[in-house]
Amino acid sequence: MSGPAGPRKASVLGAVPVLLALLLAAPVAVGLAGVVLPAFGYLPALGGDGFSLQPLRDVLAAPGIGVSMGLSFAAGLLTTAVSLAGVALFLAAFSHSRTMRVMRQALAPLLAVPHAAAAFGILFLIAPSGLLFRLAAIPLGFERPPDLLIIGDPYALAMMAALVAKEMPFLMLVALAALPQADPERRQMLARSLGYGRMAGFLLTVWPSVYRQIRLPVIAVAAFASAVVDVALILGPSTPAPLAVRLIGWMNDPDLAMRFQASAGALVQLVVTLAVILAWLGVERAGGYLVRREAGKGRRHVSDAAWRAFAALPVPLAGLAVFLGLMLLLLWSVAGFWGFPDLLPPTLNLQSWQRTLDSAGGPLWTSFVVALAAATIALGLVVILLEARRRRFLAARAGEVRLPSAIAGLIYLPLIVPQIAFVFGLQVLTLVAGLTPSLPLLVAVHLIFVAPYAALALADPWFALDPRYERVAAGLGRSGWATFLRVRLPMLTAPILTALAIGFAVSIGLYLPTVLIGAGRLPTITTEAVALAAGGNRRVIGAYALLQTALPFLAFAAASLAPVLLARGRRGMRAP
Repeated sequence: MSGPAGPRKASVLGAVPVLLALLLAAPVAVGLAGVVLPAFGYLPALGGDGFSLQPLRDVLAAPGIGVSMGLSFAAGLLTTAVSLAGVALFLAAFSHSRTMRVMRQALAPLLAVPHAAAAFGILFLIAPSGLLFRLAAIPLGFERPPDLLIIGDPYALAMMAALVAKEMPFLMLVALAALPQADPERRQMLARSLGYGRMAGFLLTVWPSVYRQIRLPVIAVAAFASAVVDVALILGPSTPAPLAVRLIGWMNDPDLAMRFQASAGALVQLVVTLAVILAWLGVERAGGYLVRREAGKGRRHVSDAAWRAFAALPVPLAGLAVFLGLMLLLLWSVAGFWGFPDLLPPTLNLQSWQRTLDSAGGPLWTSFVVALAAATIALGLVVILLEARRRRFLAARAGEVRLPSAIAGLIYLPLIVPQIAFVFGLQVLTLVAGLTPSLPLLVAVHLIFVAPYAALALADPWFALDPRYERVAAGLGRSGWATFLRVRLPMLTAPILTALAIGFAVSIGLYLPTVLIGAGRLPTITTEAVALAAGGNRRVIGAYALLQTALPFLAFAAASLAPVLLARGRRGMRAP
């Protein structure tokens, strides 16, 4: 009986990751089905008993729809290209330097800043009455804000600038995490021995390997930027708006027949996002060709001082913009009358905070409960998935432990498919099923987006832990579960808590799923902050945006301090 036990156990362990990945990806497929059928006119609950192309015709006939699609396409492609180019140049100029170490420490806290809070901060920075124009007012000598259309400009430049400022630090930290696997020191030493300059050697020998490892996060950034809603509502144009914002309007229309047009629009948004991804794959091929061509020419580019000076600008400027935006949020939240062109408010008070705290208690509690529940459940599912995969490899005595491409694709599917393309379908199905908005339902929807980020954060540390620690414990007579609980989990406390904090922050920042599934009955701090954008009260906006940022910051702070406190007296017990 002992012979077949090993293969049977391996097959069971192999099935667990597949089942969990299918469980996490199933809502995307179900949501897309809930969009596709109404998009072609079939939704019996609203009188759509037959299939028709009329909803698609209505979308394509909507005024300015071509411009809306173009804005969404440009936002996805340009945001990704500018962000990635800034990261590549900065790494090429400063890898393995003190500047890089300082930048890594400075950018890490910015991961906790939600997109909406960053957008509000940049609004206060670049608006005609914002800090930049207040600084310029002194040498230029004007006493009133200039009459410029910066916020809501027709080309969505302000929106894309905010996306670049938020995504560039994210891609920078992802690339830094992938850099050691590219063996940069040996490759750059070889390039220098052949006479290549610092930046050319890095871009030709190291960057291609780094990019292959961060390709999925890059594509996720492109998909997100092409269908972003909260940043577009705060900084984007409105006549016409990007496609995702127009879909929100159709979805919330009192005329229920507009649900057919909204579903067709969600399908069009999916096509636009797929077009962005295909275009980016074309950019990848073009970039690879240019790298090979430049390498074939044999140019060494030794004199790169000017390029290094230029490369020092994008990433620090992106981080500085977000940081200054947070400072402006704080100033506005306590400012009295702050006229233009004063650099600082002449009076400070806490009236805005008193009003905000009186009204924000419910949204804060909802945000905290939903985020904690979604992050905890997601972490549990991801740990089960990764451990089952690891044990499957150990049972089969295979090579390096990793997630298969098919399973990884299923897990990360919600990051690639635009939220509005399937969350609206889930909303339609919940209405058809007669489900009312509730905290468990909202947690379940947030879980769809939290789990991929938890897996992305935890997979590499989980598989990298040396299995010999557990073999030693097993040799001392410990069972598999005892080894798991008393060796693996304690040694991976830091990455586990980091994954939990990342999931918590992702849930706090979710706007569209909360609005659609919560149906306005379960307001969170994010939905309330974005709703305030139309009001223009900068003091209240600053207070709400800071509260939205405070929750993720506290989560990351707890994730950083807890391992230190737990490991007191056991300084030698560290994962390598």
